[in-house]
Amino acid sequence: MNVPRTRSECEQLDEADPLRQLRDEFVLPDGVVYLDGNSLGALPRRARARVREMVDVEWGQGLIRSWNEAGWFDLPLTLGDRLAPLIGAGSGEVVVCDSTSVNLFKVFTAALGMRPGRKVVVAEAGSFPTDLYVMEGATGLLEGYERRLIGDGQPGLDDVLDDDVAVVVLSHVDYRTGRLHDMAAVTEQVHRHGALVVWDLCHSVGALPVHLEDCAADFAVGCTYKYLNGGPGAPAFAFVATKHQNEARQPLSGWHGHADPFAFVGGYEPAPGIGRFRAGTPQLLSYAPLQASLDVWDRVDLAELRAKSEALTELFIALVDRECAEHGVEVVSPRDARERGSQVALRHADGYPVMQALIERGIIGDFRAPDLLRFGFTPLYVGFTDVWDAVQVLREVLATQAWRDERYQVRAAVT
Repeated sequence: MNVPRTRSECEQLDEADPLRQLRDEFVLPDGVVYLDGNSLGALPRRARARVREMVDVEWGQGLIRSWNEAGWFDLPLTLGDRLAPLIGAGSGEVVVCDSTSVNLFKVFTAALGMRPGRKVVVAEAGSFPTDLYVMEGATGLLEGYERRLIGDGQPGLDDVLDDDVAVVVLSHVDYRTGRLHDMAAVTEQVHRHGALVVWDLCHSVGALPVHLEDCAADFAVGCTYKYLNGGPGAPAFAFVATKHQNEARQPLSGWHGHADPFAFVGGYEPAPGIGRFRAGTPQLLSYAPLQASLDVWDRVDLAELRAKSEALTELFIALVDRECAEHGVEVVSPRDARERGSQVALRHADGYPVMQALIERGIIGDFRAPDLLRFGFTPLYVGFTDVWDAVQVLREVLATQAWRDERYQVRAAVT
């Protein structure tokens, strides 16, 4: 790309941005460049009114009647259908409920049950830890399973796939580096060996188009509080391809996943379709901000979203190369935009204090151990001028070594 030489050139790019009006849909503090939407998305302005409506009207006035009259009982399914186009899924293939970890346990265990006799599971050594923890817990309950890890100095996927593999769990976008898998190619590769694949979409949904149906994906999970801006504690989602829904049996057989929950019978019969992946009573108040955010997403062209994401990350990398290369930072994200999600990671030996110095100066990203500064570029509210400003502050922090101040060395619980 032609790298802007001045801030005014970035302002011109913002003026030409077809998504620029959507920035006004979010609350963004003055003096802050927010590059951490890949950890927690910004507050949609509509969320406050929707929360008040649910609390004051639906709960306050409707009381228990709102389970029917306000559609509370069906929210996991109706919101699933609203979210489905963002991940390339069809109606009746997505349920919004629980957390990513809980949903991963459900779909992973269901997938294992669909491949009896196969005793090997595969994951990436660099997976987000909850994926590895959940797989360890599930296979520990069932016993007799072998786990094979790929990547990060381990063998490749080709090297570990054989007729003993039951399930492969992969992150579509690597949470540290932003590396993007070719979902269609990898899914086809796994299927050639008769195994099933579970995709973790936490760092791709809302950041780029996802094509689960076109890729013949089996299962997927993801969160809604990152790029989807559903708020802290927002419910996660699970995708189960229609072709698997009648066979798949998930282990958390709670009453909301029953075929007839209000019959109150003693035995469990799973609901038809995606509804069987529900468990217990949902945390309804957490659904309200997500509803407001999806109102915004109804107006988003995903092709425009991806084009802007690529342009933002390209600009950031180019400016870092130009302004900061001599100060000990290394770009570790793929330089080819086709292989990258909507984030860029930089390696620095003192990444934690560098990030703390940036945050104090209004440039909010985050840190991932042992040495990665991570910057997320949410196309709905991050602009090209934001990228310019962020790199200028980064250069200043590195050049002056401001990060050496003692107050930046103290580790907080959340990094």
